[in-house]
Amino acid sequence: MSAQEHAHEGPDTIVPGSNPPKASILTRFRRNFFTKEGLVGDYDYAFLFRPNIPFLRKARKSAPFFGLHDPMPILLAMLLGFQHALAMLAGVISPPIIIGGSGQNAANLSPDVQRYLVSTSLIVCGILSAIQITRFHIYRTPYYLGTGLISVVGTSFAIIPVAQGAFTQMYQNGFCPTAEDGSFLPCPKGYGALLGSAMVCALLEILLSFMPPKILQKIFPPIVTGPTVMLIGTSLIGSGFKNWAGGNGPCSSVPPPTEFFALCPNISAPRPLPWGSAEFIGLGFLVFVSIILCERFGSPIMKSCAVIIGLLIGCIVAGACGYFDGSGIKAAPAVSFIWVHTFPLSVYGPIVLPLLAVYLVLMMEAIGDITATCDVSKLDVEGKIYESRIQGGVLADGFNGLLACLATITPMSTFAQNNGVIALTRCANRKAGYFCCFWLIVAGIFAKFAAALVAIPGAVLGGMTTFLFSAVAVSGMRITSTMPFTRRNRFIVTCGLALGFGAEMVNNWFEHVFTYKGGNSGKRGFFDAITLVCSTGFALCAFVTLILNLILPDEDEDAEETQSVIALQRVSASDVVSAEETVGGNEKKVDL
Repeated sequence: MSAQEHAHEGPDTIVPGSNPPKASILTRFRRNFFTKEGLVGDYDYAFLFRPNIPFLRKARKSAPFFGLHDPMPILLAMLLGFQHALAMLAGVISPPIIIGGSGQNAANLSPDVQRYLVSTSLIVCGILSAIQITRFHIYRTPYYLGTGLISVVGTSFAIIPVAQGAFTQMYQNGFCPTAEDGSFLPCPKGYGALLGSAMVCALLEILLSFMPPKILQKIFPPIVTGPTVMLIGTSLIGSGFKNWAGGNGPCSSVPPPTEFFALCPNISAPRPLPWGSAEFIGLGFLVFVSIILCERFGSPIMKSCAVIIGLLIGCIVAGACGYFDGSGIKAAPAVSFIWVHTFPLSVYGPIVLPLLAVYLVLMMEAIGDITATCDVSKLDVEGKIYESRIQGGVLADGFNGLLACLATITPMSTFAQNNGVIALTRCANRKAGYFCCFWLIVAGIFAKFAAALVAIPGAVLGGMTTFLFSAVAVSGMRITSTMPFTRRNRFIVTCGLALGFGAEMVNNWFEHVFTYKGGNSGKRGFFDAITLVCSTGFALCAFVTLILNLILPDEDEDAEETQSVIALQRVSASDVVSAEETVGGNEKKVDL
């Protein structure tokens, strides 16, 4: 346990009866808001905005590191909290736009409901992130709720493939309505079934959170979670690419279902074009290139917000060229909040098994992200406090998933991209995390902002989401790379990816296995569940790798190879940590 964690474990938790006296609160309030040191401090704010321009001398001075409980100026906390909010904004708004959008694999909700979902997603993410950041002690138990770190949560991407498969099935079996001409009508009943099923399945992660973290890591090692996360990303990239070419709805079908969708997004749009037009491809490519340029030449704050800057540039060009439809922005109310729209909750049996796989993935993502947050926050990644952070984080992750569904939003996951913001800005202080929650809630309350996000043309959104979904796949590759590639591990990954990639590339391969047409709804629902799992690549990969990892024994040569890899990693890590670099004639340790 580090000295810093020893010294500050008390303020890191909320325990009944342990509140500081009022005098100390008033003293801290005066110092923070009525002194220059508390408001502004002596921080080099230009560091955040200084671009990385070639041939210009770079500043030698690095930003100071703000630990978990270090004093921090209010202005800096607000600014870095805003940076965290921008870094996660694209990930927060994408799932509700995709799930509530149009097409056979979406809920086809009305524009006002889609705007509501985006607003609510921002509000709920702000509220639930505060739970993770605060870290509550469960009365008279050794358990916690939350991590006590800047562990922000956002709407999970893992739910999207399951939702898309479920809505496709719902429209096929009549659970969701279709018009006489074959077009898909709004299906709030199906969206409510998705929420209700996800609420029930969230109990799995809540129960697993009380298991020792070491056992969880043994049952769900990187060999299981890495390929699964990678397949989630690859399955989503196709959706992003469809949007990039003009839209992911009915207009992308060949031939289109009706004349109304002969052009994208439809013939009544301000500037409709055929799906795959060069103009659409160019808009998405502009967003993609803008993200690359921000990474190459941008300042620290631009790098962490590169996705949003790329989206903003794409929106400006699309607006100037007449692609934006402003009617939705004008029709949107000034403010919004949770439960303005509600949905009939129910449990849809066929998606229970895939959703259980989703929560297993979310749990292991949370463990990996919390470990990474501890690392970049310069806290121990072993010991009792670390394990209690894992337990509290997984419990909050499952609890947040349940609360999110009650608040009409699909399940949450712990976001990894904010670890990059912590490393880039050298700020692990929870004060910045609380301001991040504040900015998200404010953005969600102002409904006009959400309406502007929903009005973004599909090509612009596709250029951004393709990058995000690819980042999810790369995260899976990174997780997989942390394990030794022994013969046994290669065999398990091969089996999982063979079935997972196959199901993603030919997602109708299992549709004709069960041909039951009888009136037994329970039997038909059971067959639909198996079909949905076998058509969802990441769920199939998760179950296969989990089972094989438990039943295949370690071989002697694998054990020797594993020891060799571990020894090599230790030597490499030792060499890197002890490495020194010379800057201006002064030697300094490399800060990892």
